[in-house]
Amino acid sequence: MRILFQLLFTMSLFFSGCNASENQQNKFVQVENGHFVLEGKDYAFIGANYWQGMNLGAPQSGDRARLMRELDQMQAAGINNLRILAASEADAEMKYCIHPALQSGPGEYNNDLWLGLDFLLSEMAKRDMKAVMVMGNFWTWSGGFPQYVKWAEGSDIPFPQDEPNTWDQFQKYSANFYLSEKAQEMLKSHIRTLITRTNTTSGISYKNDPTIMAWQLANEPRGFHQKKEFAKWTRKTSAFIKSLDANHLVSLGTEGNTSSHHAGVNVREDNDDPNVDYLTMHIWIQNWSWFKPGDSPETYSNALKKVDAYWSDHIQAAKELNKPLVFEEFGVARDSLSYQASSSTKARDQYFDYVMSKALKSIEQGENLRGLNFWSYSGEGRPPRPGEFWKIGDTFVGDPPHELQGWYGIYDQDTSTLSVIKHYSDQIVTCTK
Repeated sequence: MRILFQLLFTMSLFFSGCNASENQQNKFVQVENGHFVLEGKDYAFIGANYWQGMNLGAPQSGDRARLMRELDQMQAAGINNLRILAASEADAEMKYCIHPALQSGPGEYNNDLWLGLDFLLSEMAKRDMKAVMVMGNFWTWSGGFPQYVKWAEGSDIPFPQDEPNTWDQFQKYSANFYLSEKAQEMLKSHIRTLITRTNTTSGISYKNDPTIMAWQLANEPRGFHQKKEFAKWTRKTSAFIKSLDANHLVSLGTEGNTSSHHAGVNVREDNDDPNVDYLTMHIWIQNWSWFKPGDSPETYSNALKKVDAYWSDHIQAAKELNKPLVFEEFGVARDSLSYQASSSTKARDQYFDYVMSKALKSIEQGENLRGLNFWSYSGEGRPPRPGEFWKIGDTFVGDPPHELQGWYGIYDQDTSTLSVIKHYSDQIVTCTK
């Protein structure tokens, strides 16, 4: 009898352990049949790009009180998914870049920023927010590939903002990352350090933290003139992440097909990888010269036709791959192309209403598009010199340091824009219950 009792007790522990494991797994965002699933229910969202969260959360160099207020502001607007930096690299010579950075040299970490990222994630958890953790960057504003190439080669970065350098010249330099084993090992080392880190605030290891929705290889990685090497890098890096962490999703962070014909990306081919869980697309109607505030209604109408075509191409790719799609970057300048926080946002509000209504319709119809992250939330931050580049010591806003400050960021006072966001977020919540 005693042996039988012990056997039954052991079996009960085993099955309760299985249930506990299943319940824990349900807290992570998962993919089922081309959709996101969370705790057994359809998961769709309206989110924001909030790359500066790690810096604001730093106990010494940041502003934790502002961070918590801004998280509350976004939560009130129905924003529950944040695309954030989980990496930044900058030596003393790095320009058009965030300072302080998480790494000032290969493996030389700023503990203040590690604590900032820990704090950010713990505060997001309190508000039931999910994080997309961006681990690299094709552009200079967080260091990214150009900084790694410089560290590996000892070469000079041809910043495109500095004449006579060109954007093509810069992209060629950044794409050299795919040719440099040394540069790739530097990023690989950071990825390992990041995923295996334990949060000092919550005590939860990153790879076991359901606050994190996904690891993202980089912000807008492009193959440019190294398409084959680019594909080789994305595949081996995605596999490496999965070998470290079976809980979280992985995405590439590409623009999709982008408007550039020589960017070296293809949404269908790039995401056809079993270790990549969902697709991303970015649409920049102003950067791509489709429309800017003040243009004629006809120009705006033509821009929307291009948006629709781009959207349909990416929906089709996601459908063919049976994976979710996230529209993770879009934005429009303030009216009259003003960088002043006091300027109106009628064109922006009109465009946000259009794309968010498309997203809602897609979600309601069960299509593969399951979320969107606008660019970006500035909250209480205001640029000290609107329309100029960020300088060390300036407050952080949603516009990254390599772009003119006050361009796309949404402020806490932009009530009309926040009302549009809240309206569609509420409807998305309703249709996924």
